[in-house]
Amino acid sequence: MVDATVLAEGVNLAWVLLVSFLIFFMHAGFAMLESGQVRSKNVANQLTKNLLTWSVGVLAFFVLGAGVSTVVGTLTGGGGFAPADLYATMTTTAVNDWVDWLFGAVFAMTAATIVSGAVAGRAKLRAYVGYTLLLSAIIYPVVAGITWGGGFLADVFGVGFHDFAGGMIVHGMGGIAGLTAAYVIGPRLDRFNDDGTVNVIPGHSMTFAVLGTLVLAFGWYGFNVGTAATVFAVEGGELVLGDFAYVGRVALATTLGMAAGAIGASVVALAKTGKVDTLYVANGLLAGLVGVTGIADAVTWWGAILVAFLAGAQLPIVFEFVEQTLEIDDVCAVFPVHGSAGVLGVVALPFVHVDGFSASLLAAQVSGVAVITVWTVVATAAVFGAFKAVGQARVTPEHERDGLDVSEHGVDTYPEFGKPELATDGGNLRTDGGSAGEIKMVTAIVRPDRLGDVKQALARVGAPSLTVTNVSGRGSQPAKKGQWRGEEYTVDLHQKVKLECVVADVPAADVVDAIREAANTGEPGDGKIFVLPVEDACQVRTGATGPEAV
Repeated sequence: MVDATVLAEGVNLAWVLLVSFLIFFMHAGFAMLESGQVRSKNVANQLTKNLLTWSVGVLAFFVLGAGVSTVVGTLTGGGGFAPADLYATMTTTAVNDWVDWLFGAVFAMTAATIVSGAVAGRAKLRAYVGYTLLLSAIIYPVVAGITWGGGFLADVFGVGFHDFAGGMIVHGMGGIAGLTAAYVIGPRLDRFNDDGTVNVIPGHSMTFAVLGTLVLAFGWYGFNVGTAATVFAVEGGELVLGDFAYVGRVALATTLGMAAGAIGASVVALAKTGKVDTLYVANGLLAGLVGVTGIADAVTWWGAILVAFLAGAQLPIVFEFVEQTLEIDDVCAVFPVHGSAGVLGVVALPFVHVDGFSASLLAAQVSGVAVITVWTVVATAAVFGAFKAVGQARVTPEHERDGLDVSEHGVDTYPEFGKPELATDGGNLRTDGGSAGEIKMVTAIVRPDRLGDVKQALARVGAPSLTVTNVSGRGSQPAKKGQWRGEEYTVDLHQKVKLECVVADVPAADVVDAIREAANTGEPGDGKIFVLPVEDACQVRTGATGPEAV
């Protein structure tokens, strides 16, 4: 005969482990979403922060954070302080308790990684990692302790603060922390003009941003549906459904939420700009998910649609307010996506609850939001304020302009210009032409996509040596209008590459013809070629001068 208790425990453990792994996979989504919204020179930095968020944060949560959450919950809930609770995670003899710890850890790490998107492009790695350490060990555990840990908010106004899967405890807290950190550190260089007007700084990859959004949406089923953690319970020796008694409602609210959030953002973006902005649609989908995360177990189906639609709709409005009124540079829009959407969701619950409106629940929800907000703002401002006071909050202006990939990590995320299979050292050097003893520099400005063909053409005429530089400029090519998160900007400096080729034995005219034929598309913006005399040349290795050096 099968022991019902053993069967229930086994199934429940397997379910919690499965959804914990799924929530962990959300970090891949965060990495893609955030790196897509930053400039190409900061991609490696953003990816590194995502890696270290988990690596540093999960250790801090194991050593201290989980214990702090337990102690805070006990003390603020009217219980006594037990010092052993601070390190119970490391000393427990019930090894399956570590499954519960892992489930809590993946939630904590989600809150931590949200902050990285707000301070992208200018925060020092040491400051971000230091904050992640403290958030995982103290800041987030305090929030979890006073709510899920049985603290005073768990029974406030007789009904308790209701946050099913972390709409406010995880996402709202992370979004508010990100906004606070962005305010303390200050905006990226050139983000705002002296008169308060805003310069749009587009991210480097819409593809990454959208794919990251979809990965996050997939992982969100683990986040929400996984919080219905008890598949089976045992009553009178018989198996009955535990939290799975309402798991269908959670799955439905999650699915409807992501859809309604994307539509809400689309409608407002269309009304504001006349276009359905792709990034707003992606961000709105996530805002809709955040909106229903805290209420998915107790919301009506129509309430889930309404709350998520409003969460998506508020996103363009709140982002514009944060950017243009508060002048805070929230790079990845973490506050409107996670912060304000999380607040909206939990506060709206009393109006869309399956049991009808409750004034006590409304008071509890507002109180919970207020307490979590105050604690998060004060703690985050204190940490980043301390880093700022000692000059360690953000990189130097020189490093910021160079990009954090190089200055913080010594790497270039996109080191290659053209197609790697196109060599530049082929062909036989010609010695049958040229103007006796004359050295010429041929400088060409061409489209980046023509670089590979130009390199091959130069090799064929015997002029394989060249210098290539990424540049931007304007000429006959018409300006274009771009849009990034609903804001229109003019693109009148077009991306080009500059090639410099110095020749002596190879006729400059042959080099010009080779470049022109390879770079020509027949459209304005193909570029220009310049030929300049060179007075002399010197080879560093041999000391040879004149044409011999070339």
